[in-house]
Amino acid sequence: MAKVSNERERFSSRLQQSLLNARHSPDSPTELARDFNARFSGRPITVHAARKWLVSEAIPTQDKMRVLADWLAVPIEWLRFGGNENEPGSPNLSAGDGTPDPSLIADLQLLDEQHREIAREVIRILIRISRHKEKQPDTQSKGIASQRN
Repeated sequence: MAKVSNERERFSSRLQQSLLNARHSPDSPTELARDFNARFSGRPITVHAARKWLVSEAIPTQDKMRVLADWLAVPIEWLRFGGNENEPGSPNLSAGDGTPDPSLIADLQLLDEQHREIAREVIRILIRISRHKEKQPDTQSKGIASQRN
């Protein structure tokens, strides 16, 4: 039972952090329920259900988790299971100095779902390119050095 409780606590913490990063109150189940229901096509959640998510009493079902992740612009796997911030798939919503970049998140939220998906794909491509460059030896500078000799 402690493991389940701990899992709920970690989810709640990630949800609250994601809400903060997206400029939403992590302390208002009413606001969470209202904003969530505006995006969810299924049966609306109650304020009580939203409160349970925020106070570590429950974890949403997969369909609700997907809506939360899309809305808050975080990977669904990270929102549900967490992970190391350095692992692939963990959200890097920083301004370069490790602090969250709320303006980036706010800008993404202004897009419609189709354009948000395009932005996500562009970001994934840029991350892959960046990681590929980090793994490659600096062959260009070596080539230049050998041309000078």
